[in-house]
Amino acid sequence: MGSVFDTFCGTRVCIVSGKGGVGKTTVSAVLAATAARLGKRVLLVEVEGKSGLATAFDAKPFGYEPETLASGIEGRTITAEQALLEFLDDHNLHWVAKRLQSMNLLEVVATAAPGIKDILVLGKVKQIDNRRDYDLIIVDAPAAGHTLTFLGSAAGIVDAVRVGPVLTQANEVQEMLTDRDRTSVVLVTLPEETPVNETVETADALVGLRIEVSGVVVNGWYPEGRAVELSEVHELAARTGTVIPEDEAVALAEASRFRAMRHSLQRRQMDRLEDLLALPFVRLPFLFTASIGPAEIEALADLLSEDHLEGTGV
Repeated sequence: MGSVFDTFCGTRVCIVSGKGGVGKTTVSAVLAATAARLGKRVLLVEVEGKSGLATAFDAKPFGYEPETLASGIEGRTITAEQALLEFLDDHNLHWVAKRLQSMNLLEVVATAAPGIKDILVLGKVKQIDNRRDYDLIIVDAPAAGHTLTFLGSAAGIVDAVRVGPVLTQANEVQEMLTDRDRTSVVLVTLPEETPVNETVETADALVGLRIEVSGVVVNGWYPEGRAVELSEVHELAARTGTVIPEDEAVALAEASRFRAMRHSLQRRQMDRLEDLLALPFVRLPFLFTASIGPAEIEALADLLSEDHLEGTGV
């Protein structure tokens, strides 16, 4: 059996999606760090800007051109406006590109029709993949609600447009997205009711779009532990000769009860997820830190280098 990473990110293009706030950007960074350990050349792509990917590597913010984030890892932002300029240049429409720039109409044109913006961005991802400068491209996708629009844009344009370069681009993007050896989606969730519901809905919708879902990363997992009574805290302190102020003893007992309650709630949601989705799962622990930086990314990457997977289909 391969590693967790091989199962979750074994294609050339790996799209990471999840409800806002579940940690999909962190997971994107962890996947990139794991791939770099394996000697892969990795490109991390953000499509909404200011996603926090640079911060995760303690690197300076990056723009449209690739920037080095860590050994073996580069990052770049792909915007529809810049992608449109390149699209026009590639089709010998340099004069149109210059006119749009001079009239500040790039953004207007890039969002003029439903799906055009997403096709431009995904078309650039496709172009980068075709050049094979990287072994793996990880796309930090929009939040789950927009992901389906983002990934379904190509199919929509193929149905609506009959001729022209836009149709060609949409067909090529659709071919990339539905090639299971080339592209896969990693879903990220928290073990909470609303994110789990949205993850199940997204997974089902992606099946309808014929896009491969490689697995689910359950983020923010609390360690298992039983609730400790206040009397037990005092008893342990007495046995070890430790002096614990009463307010701290109370806080310790309350913290243990909270952890036990939180783990119980998470376990129920994890059970639901496993019942509803026949996919591999991996759990990443809740990190009790104020921010996520290189040390935390490396610690989480350790887990994705292991061989243990959960869930149906493993």
